[in-house]
Order: sequence, then structure tokens, then C-alpha cells
Amino acid sequence: MSAGTEKPGTAARVGLVALMTGHVVSMLGSVVTTVAVPWLVLTSTGSAAKMGLISACTVIPSLLAGVFGTPLADRFGIRRTLVVAECAAALAMLGIAVTPDIGFLPLAVLVAVKGALVGVGGRAQHVLLRPVSDAAGMKIIRTTAIYDGAGNLAMVTGAPLAGLLIFWLGPQGAIWFDAASFAVSALLVGLLVHPPADAMPDRAAAAREPYLTALRRGAAHLWQDRLLVGMLAMTSVINLFTVANYAVFVPLWVDDHFGAAPAVGLILSAFAAGAIVGNIAFTVFGPKLPQYLTFTISLVLCVAPRQLTLGLTDSLAVVLVVSALCGVTQAAIRPILGAMLYARVPVELQNRVFGMVTAVTGSSLAFGGTLAGLAVAGLGLQPAIVLSGSLCLVVTMIPLLRYRPSAHSRLITTEAGSVSRS
Repeated sequence: MSAGTEKPGTAARVGLVALMTGHVVSMLGSVVTTVAVPWLVLTSTGSAAKMGLISACTVIPSLLAGVFGTPLADRFGIRRTLVVAECAAALAMLGIAVTPDIGFLPLAVLVAVKGALVGVGGRAQHVLLRPVSDAAGMKIIRTTAIYDGAGNLAMVTGAPLAGLLIFWLGPQGAIWFDAASFAVSALLVGLLVHPPADAMPDRAAAAREPYLTALRRGAAHLWQDRLLVGMLAMTSVINLFTVANYAVFVPLWVDDHFGAAPAVGLILSAFAAGAIVGNIAFTVFGPKLPQYLTFTISLVLCVAPRQLTLGLTDSLAVVLVVSALCGVTQAAIRPILGAMLYARVPVELQNRVFGMVTAVTGSSLAFGGTLAGLAVAGLGLQPAIVLSGSLCLVVTMIPLLRYRPSAHSRLITTEAGSVSRS
């Protein structure tokens, strides 16, 4: 192979590594902030209500901007949007870090600005992933598995890192790390990530399309694809039961049986460790598996067994083993959904559709804990857990029972990135 043909391939692989590295670094920073900002609110105001409000200031702007900002990002340019959003998020976090005794209102505004920027930048990052992966010669199903696994690893390591930084530097000092992480991510993408121009959305065409028309086109395309709508609905269901589990059922079960908070961390860590192992396994074997069948089996195994185990046993060892195994099975869900989205959504609509997908799946996270709390209040802990686990099992079994090999055997992403629309 000549040097002229080898160099672009090397640059493309470097670009993919840089995009992944930027994702991990900014995720680490965001996890640190997720811990440090509520702690800052608690130490400065002593108000639990304001801690809840500051969390909402991050999540709600991110979901809204991830939907309504995408047509503007298409006009501005996907790569440019990501770089600018990361730089602006770094400045927002810097504003918190350098302001002594920052009041609650300025803090909430800066956190909301950062949340909105993450919503827009995150969607742009997802759009970049496919062309950068193709240019590097990697199958998108493998890339999405690595991307998801890297995010899981960042989340697992970010919380203890946040604790150490808060201990060493205080909550405001820890936020310096988040500001630096966004700056590093922007630098990596700006210098090293250069996707092929013909694989990116057409900025001129996006600029000619009215804003509301652009939103409607994305929503219409998603709604008309019954396969994607079904997968999206089931992912939202899984998110609902997942947040019920870690936010309500696990802490109450631990308190009821052991009265020791560290057991909560053990259970959640076992699941996270299983997810990382599952990501590694899926990265290796995922491209060889039937995607839709793997997706439906993972739905059944990833949450319901965890909840039913909590409801039917008082053994921490059994709960830890089941949690780890469920983490392994859940690792396939997001990479497969991501690969299907890349394959079935045209390039010019991906940013808008991805934003809507994130908003729908993310919004279900807001209700799981509330519903679980109401169930515990009305039924008691063990009946609520068993009922929730049983409902989760019944609902997630529906796609598997409706699976037909002849109808779904071609739902595997090809080398070219196309799928059969059975």
C-alpha cells in the first residue's frame, strides 16, 4: 500500500480514537459535576429542595435543546456545533469554578446553559460517529458498542473521582475538572476529527428548509418506521423500570434487610461491572449476532430478573450475581438501537431523529422513581417489587413472543450500513 493511501486511513483511525476519547473525557467531567454541583448546593444553602431543582436544571434543558436545537445545528454544521458547544460548556463550568460564594440563581443558570449545550453537542457527536467509523473501516455495530462501553466506564469511575476531587479541592474546585474536560474534548475534535464531507448533512439544504418543517420531517420519519418506534418504546419501558430499581427498590431493600448503605453501592457496582463486561463481549461478537433477536432477549433479561430477585430473596450474594448477569445482557440494547438508527435514518435527518429518540427515552427516567415510590407506599416494599418485576417481565416478553425468524432474519446491519425493512 502506498503512503498516499495509507495516510488517510491512519488519519481516519486517529479521528475515531479522538472522538471516542473526547466522549470519555467529557463524560468523566459531567459525572464529576453531577456529584459536585448538588454537593455545592447542599453546603452553601442546606436545602434538599434546591438540590432537586439543580438536577432538573441540567436534565430538562438538555432534553429540550436536544430536540429543538437540532435543525439549527444542521445549518451551522455538525462538527462545528460539537466544537462550539464543548467550548461554551467549558466556559459555563469555568464561570462556576471561578466565582466564590456563587449564589443559587447564577449557579442554576450556568448549569442550565451547560445542560442545553450538552444536549445539542451530544446529538452532534452521535451524528459524527457513523461517518468517522466508516472512514476508519469499523462496523457501526462494533463502534456503538465501544462508545456505549466507554460511557459506562466513565460513569463507573467518575463518581469515585468526584468524591476524591471534592475532598481535595472542594465542590467548586472539582468543577474545574469538568471545565477542563470539555476544553480537551473540543480540542481533540477540532484538531483530529475530520469526517468525509460527502457523508455529512448538507448545510446549504438545511439552511433552505424552514425550522418547523425540519422538525416535522424528523418526527414524521421516525413515526413511520414501525420497527424503530417499537424498539424505542421498549427502550423507554426498560429505562422506566431501571430507574425504579436503582432509585427506590434497591435502597429500600438494602435498608430493610441490612440497614447499611454500602450494600447499595455494591449492588449498583455489580450491575455496572456486568455492563462493562457485556460491552466488551458485544464488541467482539455483536456483529455476528442477529440484532433484533438479541435485542428482544436482552429486554427480557436485563431488568425483570433483578427486580424479581429483590422481591423473592434476602441474600445479598444472590442479588449481586443476578445484578452482574443482568448488566451483561443490558449491554447489547443501546448499541443495537444505535446501529439500527444509523442504518434506517437518512444522514440529513439523523440529528433531528436522534434528539427526539433521546428526549423520549430520557423522559421516561423522570417517572420510574415516582411510580415506584407510590407502589411501595400503597402495597409495601416486597409486593411492589414483585409486581413491578412481573409487569416488566410480561411487557418485555411481548416482542420476543412476536418474533418471527423469517420476518426478522435480515434485520442485521450489512457492511454498507443498510438493513432489510421486513
